[in-house]
Amino acid sequence: MESSTAARGRAARSTRSRSLLRRPLLSAALASVAVVGATAAGTVYVKARAARSDAGTVASAAMPSASSTASESASASKSATASASASVSVSVSVSESSKSGEASVEPVADPTVVDYDALLASVMKALDVEDTAKLSVAVLDLDSGRSARYGGGAFDTASIVKVDILATLLLQAQDTGTRLTGREKSYATAMIENSDNASASALWQDIGEADGLDAANDRLGLTDTEGGDGALWGLTQTTAADQLVLLQQVFGNDSELSEASRAYLRGLMGQIAADQHWGVSAAADGSAWALKNGWLPRSTTRLWDINSIGRVTVAGHDCLVATLSKGNSTKERGISLIEGAAKAAVSVFLGDGASASASASSAATASSLR
Repeated sequence: MESSTAARGRAARSTRSRSLLRRPLLSAALASVAVVGATAAGTVYVKARAARSDAGTVASAAMPSASSTASESASASKSATASASASVSVSVSVSESSKSGEASVEPVADPTVVDYDALLASVMKALDVEDTAKLSVAVLDLDSGRSARYGGGAFDTASIVKVDILATLLLQAQDTGTRLTGREKSYATAMIENSDNASASALWQDIGEADGLDAANDRLGLTDTEGGDGALWGLTQTTAADQLVLLQQVFGNDSELSEASRAYLRGLMGQIAADQHWGVSAAADGSAWALKNGWLPRSTTRLWDINSIGRVTVAGHDCLVATLSKGNSTKERGISLIEGAAKAAVSVFLGDGASASASASSAATASSLR
C-alpha cells in the first residue's frame, strides 16, 4: 500500500501533466482556425482573435478533445473552400476569466480591373447621334497596349479603303522583290493626300480589285473586311475593329509590311491636304496626327457615310483610332459625330471616368454647334 503522502504527490504530478497537455491543445485549436477559402468576392481569410490571457484554457464545449478539434478544423476548411459566395464565420470560445476570443471570415476584394469598353460606352452617351445614324469606334493606346471598342456591324469604307489599297500594293511589291514604279507612286500620293478617286481606281485595278485586296487582308489580319464588287472599291465592307488592325499594320512594329513600306504609308497619311484636316485629328495635340478620311453620300438613302482612321498624339499618348458612321443627314453632321467620337475614345486613356465624360460632353457641344 502507498502512504497518503505518496498518493497526494502522485495526484499532484498527474494534475500538472494534464495541465501541460492542455497547452499544445490550445495551440492546435487556434492554428486550426486559420482557414483559407475562396469565395466569389475574392480570397477569404479566417482569422482567430484570441483574448489576452494569463493562463488560458480551451473550453470543453468548443474543444473537448484533440481528435474533435482536428475533425472540426477539417470540416471548416472544406466548407470555406467549397463556398462560392456569402461570408463564412467560424467561432471558437476561449475561456479565460470569463473572456472569449472569436474567429471571423473577412472577404478581400480583388484588385480593380478597368473595363475600357464599358467606359467608352459610357462617354459615348454624351454624343448627339441622329436617329438615322449608326456609329462604331475602336481605339488602341500604343504605349500601354490597352484598347476599347464601341458599336459593331459592317460599314461602307468610302475612301478610307485607300489605305488598304496602298497596303496591298506595297505587300505585293514586297512579294515580288520590286519597288513601286513612278506611276504607282504618283497615284499613291494623289490617292492618300488628296483622296483622288481616279488614282484609287487605277491602283484598285493594279492590285486585282477585290480578290487582291481580300488576299492581302487575310495576311494582314483583317477578318471582317470584304472588297467591293467590280470597280466599286468605295463599297468595300469593313468594321472598326478591322480598321484598327490595319492601323496596327501601318503604325505598329509587328507587321506584314516592311519598315520601308510602313514609313512610306505613314508619311503620306501625315501630309493630308488642308481641306481634309478633320476627323480623328480633332483629338490630337496640334498637328500630331496622321489620317485618312472617307465620305460618301448614298444615292439610295441620301444619307452620308463618314469615316476617319489614323494615329493621334494627345497628352503624351499615341493612339490609333478608327471611327465609322453611316446614316448621317449631312456631311457636316457626320464629321461632327466622328470627331466627337474620336475625342471621347482617346479620353478613356487620359484619366478617370470624370475626365472622359467631360471630354465627351465637350465634343457633343461642338457637334451641336455645326
